[in-house]
Amino acid sequence: MDLENARNALLEKQQELLSRVERTHKHIYEKDEPVSAQFSEQVNEMANAELVHALDVEGRMELNQIQHALERIDSGDYGNCIECGKTIGEQRLEAIPFAEKCIQCAD
Repeated sequence: MDLENARNALLEKQQELLSRVERTHKHIYEKDEPVSAQFSEQVNEMANAELVHALDVEGRMELNQIQHALERIDSGDYGNCIECGKTIGEQRLEAIPFAEKCIQCAD
C-alpha cells in the first residue's frame, strides 16, 4: 500500500469537505433572505434547511474520520482494522480511504 497516495487522497477529500462545510455553514447561519410570507414556501424552505443541516453534519463527521485516518498514517496503524487488527483490503481503502475496519468487522 502506498501511504503517500493514501495521504494525498485523504487531503484532497478533506479540502473538498472543508469547502462543502463552509458553504453549508454559510447557508445555515448567514442567510440574507427573509422567511417567505407564504406557508407553502416556508415548508419548502424548512425542508431545504433540514437537508443542508444533514449535509453539514455528515461533512463534519467525514472530516473527523479523515483526521483519524491521517493520524493512523502518522502512527503506522493505517490499513489495520481497529477491531480485529487484520489488514484492511486495499480495494476497500481505495474506495473509502478513511475506513477504520476491515469488511468483516464493518458488517
